[in-house]
Amino acid sequence: MKGFIAGDWGTSNLRLFLCRDGRVTDRVSGPGIAAVPGAAEATLLDLIAPWRAAHGTLPIFLSGMIGSSIGWVEAPYIQCPAGPSALRDGMRRLAAGGHEVAIASGLACTNPLGAPDVMRGEETQILGALATHPDLGRGRQILCLPGTHSKWALLNDGRVEHFQTAMTGELFATLHGHSILGRGTEGLLPDDGPAFQTGLARGLEEHGTTLPHLLFEARSRQLRDGLGPQWALSFLSGLLVGQDCVGTRARYRPAPGQPITIIAAPVLGRLYESALSRLGITCRLLSGDRQSLAGLFALAGHELKDPMT
Repeated sequence: MKGFIAGDWGTSNLRLFLCRDGRVTDRVSGPGIAAVPGAAEATLLDLIAPWRAAHGTLPIFLSGMIGSSIGWVEAPYIQCPAGPSALRDGMRRLAAGGHEVAIASGLACTNPLGAPDVMRGEETQILGALATHPDLGRGRQILCLPGTHSKWALLNDGRVEHFQTAMTGELFATLHGHSILGRGTEGLLPDDGPAFQTGLARGLEEHGTTLPHLLFEARSRQLRDGLGPQWALSFLSGLLVGQDCVGTRARYRPAPGQPITIIAAPVLGRLYESALSRLGITCRLLSGDRQSLAGLFALAGHELKDPMT
């Protein structure tokens, strides 16, 4: 097998992998697409120049925001329901410096609230999860992909039926950096201790109210209960994660005993697992990086055996 190059090219970061025989044999990082407007091809060719010299013009498979309206070329969204074959067939193909380049398309749907919704990048993680865990391709499955824009996806027999976006991570960052709730928390990061658990419990309560009515508690408890900025920040994190999870349970209604698969970085995944377990839902945690890489292998028509040798 000659091998190929796989890349996860987001807004802020680029990760490229040299792949052969089911394994990653080398890797390199670079700038996100937002940092190189109009220079994606030159940036890519410069980063892979040593691989090109050693191995020739290998095929390249890319996913993420590189296929968006701010990317190299726009890869149109694929309409749900869609499965692995639609994702592979829907890649945008072009040539660059003698390399055959395929860029993954995102997914579009009408979400459970009746609004248009899109994802770009997460579909590759879903494809990777289907490749590494074949049981996810059978029956009704619920996936949680937390992040800046969290995605909750419903799969039926391996096809994404629809999904729902929650701006949980971006909302937290905005409130932290640009609201009274973040006053005094500069340089601090939330933790998953008692304050997070308190916020989580508040976010999960069936109290018949909505998030705007709960948020100010992160400030008022500092003023009236003498709690500090670190407490407030962690409370806010728990509150937002709890509201994200309780809202999704109402829309997706997992069957009794049905697990939800979480695809995320380990720390973030455990926060969502904590929230869902309070709702009586069992979880399976999968590494977001591992599933992204497995998804890129699947787009290339290969199986990931080991992330790195």
